[in-house]
Amino acid sequence: MIQDLPILDGFARKLTPPKISLTLKFDKDYYTLGENIEGELNLYSDEDVDVDEVRCELLCVESVKTVKYVGATIPSRSGRIEPSVMVPRETWESAILYSTKAILSGPTHIARGSMEKYRFKIGIPITLKPTYKSVDRKIVWTIKGVVAVKGRPDAKSSTVELQIAQPTVQPTIREREVVREIVVAPCRYCGTLFPITETTCPNCGAKRTG
Repeated sequence: MIQDLPILDGFARKLTPPKISLTLKFDKDYYTLGENIEGELNLYSDEDVDVDEVRCELLCVESVKTVKYVGATIPSRSGRIEPSVMVPRETWESAILYSTKAILSGPTHIARGSMEKYRFKIGIPITLKPTYKSVDRKIVWTIKGVVAVKGRPDAKSSTVELQIAQPTVQPTIREREVVREIVVAPCRYCGTLFPITETTCPNCGAKRTG
């Protein structure tokens, strides 16, 4: 039995993720479409392990509440099963709008007690939808850190829900050139031209008449 323990231990390791703790930190509290999500993935390992890659996974999922009619059998008072009737049932249907993986490190050895930091920068396509939640529709952006080890389940961070906003559109201000026509007339005393809106000649000081 004692000789079988290493075999059992190796089998158990294949069923459990590596003893690695992952924590995500972000440079901002929220982001807008078209921006880059920037931050840091902190790693602490409690075992010696050869990893295939370290990555971040970004996901955007849209969920819509729908009403579907399903068949249900209703027993009668006599115990007989009545024919099925269609009853409404609310369900959520989800679709992935966007999914991407940012590779932070390739194959490497991580020693027990190691503390590593990985910077990440992931672009958000401006054509996608911002975070939204209502009683019948949701658009949720999430991100998580992952350490992949061949032959074992992945080590993962907690999934963090991101706040992605619509970018603010700055109003375009166009300046319009206003051209004013100024009509002038000569002074009857000295002949100096000056605007007809003025009543006194700027040259001789005579007042305009007529």
